[in-house]
Amino acid sequence: MTRSRWILLALVLTAGLGSMFAAPAQSPSARPPGTNYKAPAFTFNQIAQGIYHAVGTGNLVVMSNAAVIETDRDVLVVDSHVSPGGAWALGEELKAVTPKPIRFVVNSHYHFDHSHGNQIYGPDVEIIGHQFAREMILAGKSQDSRAREFYAVRAPAAQIESLMKRIAATADAAEKARLEEQLAIQQNFVEGVNAVKPTPPTMTLTDRLTLYHGGREIHIMFLGRGHTAGDVVVYLPKERVIATGDLLVEGTSYSGDAYIPEWIDTLEKLKALDFDTVLPGHGSAFKGKAKIDHFEAYLRLLWSERLQSRGRPHENRDMERQRHSRAERTAARFSRARTA
Repeated sequence: MTRSRWILLALVLTAGLGSMFAAPAQSPSARPPGTNYKAPAFTFNQIAQGIYHAVGTGNLVVMSNAAVIETDRDVLVVDSHVSPGGAWALGEELKAVTPKPIRFVVNSHYHFDHSHGNQIYGPDVEIIGHQFAREMILAGKSQDSRAREFYAVRAPAAQIESLMKRIAATADAAEKARLEEQLAIQQNFVEGVNAVKPTPPTMTLTDRLTLYHGGREIHIMFLGRGHTAGDVVVYLPKERVIATGDLLVEGTSYSGDAYIPEWIDTLEKLKALDFDTVLPGHGSAFKGKAKIDHFEAYLRLLWSERLQSRGRPHENRDMERQRHSRAERTAARFSRARTA
């Protein structure tokens, strides 16, 4: 072989080795912006063997819960929170619960507070969601929403401004330290939100998908339109546990993108499943199905009021102003609760 051919072969081998050992796509081990916080960010409430409900502590603004399901060899997580920082923190803190790697992430729906941590997961993690959720994220709808504009942009900005004024006005050292801690949480939240690169599911369904891992049987199911047009639930029939995202929460779910009459029908399908424990996207886990009946009654009342207001534009405007005012008050309480 000539010297020039040896050189060419060496270059090819070097290029090949370089591609083999090139830096992988960002994974939960690569610390993203918005992770300057005092641990822990989550409390992992054990629901059953290998099943946890991860709820934010307030040290890091994550805005939604996560369901964590351990299998014989890996972990499935439901929802990735409001920022890459939230998803990263979950992965890091999960290491104290199980050494198994996250291999599946399910987006219960496309909203920003449930899917904006997707970007930290590399090619070894499958992100599963409804086809509608993928389409909406690709179309920029998880970013371009009134809810995100308010809860992830305007509310923290107002909170930061208020905290800075209160810090400047107080002479009490303990109070100042407490307020400065709250300020740091909000500033870190903004940093995390600004780092978001909306990333869609890599695997989609339009009806259902079932995973069989060891002794786990995991059903990812679309029961019908409700909170959005692409909500999925994660159902464990053997354990009688279900993760519902925002289709059913502990309190009252946001209805800005909802299909209210269909939501009631979808909840009836949910109620027909055999489960005992609900892991909601917001609020604490709860037992039984009584909340479904209560929420259906609320939705019927809400829809009835909307039907009655049709044809009366001035009343529609008044109702819209009242709803907006209630939303702002709720956001203020939400923000205070996360920084208290």
